[in-house]
Amino acid sequence: MKPTTNIAQTTAPDGAVFRLVGHDGEFYLYMNDRQVMSTTLTHSELLLADGGCDFRDKRRHPRVLIGGLGLGFSLRRSLEITGEKALVEVAELLPEVIEWNRRCLDGCNDDILADPRTRIVEADVYDRIVAAAGKKGPRYDAILLDVDDGPSSLLQPRNARIYGREGLQVIKRALSPGGRVAFWSAGVEAGLLRDLRRSGFAVEELEVAKHPRAKRREHRIYLAEKRD
Repeated sequence: MKPTTNIAQTTAPDGAVFRLVGHDGEFYLYMNDRQVMSTTLTHSELLLADGGCDFRDKRRHPRVLIGGLGLGFSLRRSLEITGEKALVEVAELLPEVIEWNRRCLDGCNDDILADPRTRIVEADVYDRIVAAAGKKGPRYDAILLDVDDGPSSLLQPRNARIYGREGLQVIKRALSPGGRVAFWSAGVEAGLLRDLRRSGFAVEELEVAKHPRAKRREHRIYLAEKRD
């Protein structure tokens, strides 16, 4: 049996311990003792990018913001579908996660990190959203948020501000006309669906499975489009 290896570890500002684990050529990201991402289950991360970047009109220079680098799957898919003139910005709170992607994944993300369309920013994604919502902008065409298991199951307590009504209005101002925000959630979040509609978004709820062959679609992606 091939061993499981703890490759690297760091502690978040709120005290949560993040670990990068390797086993049989695959990689797993843990928060405390909970697996939050892996290279074996990437289906929903890809669908998050597919939905968030599915613009109703053609955009010559789309700007995309991704909350959290993780293991890079939403970044990779965004680069694949947004074209040669896109800018894809990733806001990653933990500098160690950025370093792990560069040095600990056996080079599997070297191409997307070196892509001239990629911009990795060591920052809280909400701070980037607030900056874009200001008078000077610039706005984003898509915002992809896979930073929690949903508003009822936060991985970082500070992320609560993203899902409140004020936070949703800030997100709306940070988007260009017709821009989209996509939220990944581990389960049904009726309150988020309701609040997005009340905030003036056109909203779609997608049922998502862990992998393409799974029968249960327990996860959700909430797609919200700015109407004006």
